[in-house]
Amino acid sequence: MHRRRRSALLLTAAIAAAGPLLTACGNDAHPGAAAVVGDQRITVAQLESRVDEVREAQRAAVPDATQYEQVVARTGTLTRDTLHGMVLDRVLHRAAQDAGVTVSRKEVQQMRGALEKQAGGPEQLGTAWLQQYGVAPERLDDNLRVQLEAQKLAQSLGTDTSRPEFWQALSEASKKLDVDLNPRYGTWDVQKSSRVDARTPWVREIAPAGPEQPA
Repeated sequence: MHRRRRSALLLTAAIAAAGPLLTACGNDAHPGAAAVVGDQRITVAQLESRVDEVREAQRAAVPDATQYEQVVARTGTLTRDTLHGMVLDRVLHRAAQDAGVTVSRKEVQQMRGALEKQAGGPEQLGTAWLQQYGVAPERLDDNLRVQLEAQKLAQSLGTDTSRPEFWQALSEASKKLDVDLNPRYGTWDVQKSSRVDARTPWVREIAPAGPEQPA
């Protein structure tokens, strides 16, 4: 695997796995909202639509019903992970704007073209992003734009995406946006910079039944 390919994959993994220093209260002030980021509402319907896109892509990639059930079982936190990504995208975009960072469509297409060559084609790249990061093929360009924004933001700060300076920029952006997360999807642990499940036993996220997994 080429170095550039590895770097791209590592960046996506870091952005997906490491939560920014978000502060969120989570209340009933915004009915129907999964989260409120600044003046933008991420509705439950929008979140469910994104999840459906991934599930449809997974179903198309795995025709066998039993294998598909196994995929669903392995990605049981897809809804919450998807919301995490939707919020993080907005926070990162605000941090990039504050730093004067922009990403052009041409840059996105250049990055996509390079990755497609390394992956063996558009279909192979789409499959890789779906399997590894839960990104539906139709959202691939959006995801690459996020990666480029992260890279260019880090460069503008004279650092990289693994350094505290980068995450501090996201923290400042999240404070300005006053992120409000619906508690049914968890809360943000500022110290650990990650999403944690809220202790609300009366709220359950129901997933399609699949084969039992060993404990």
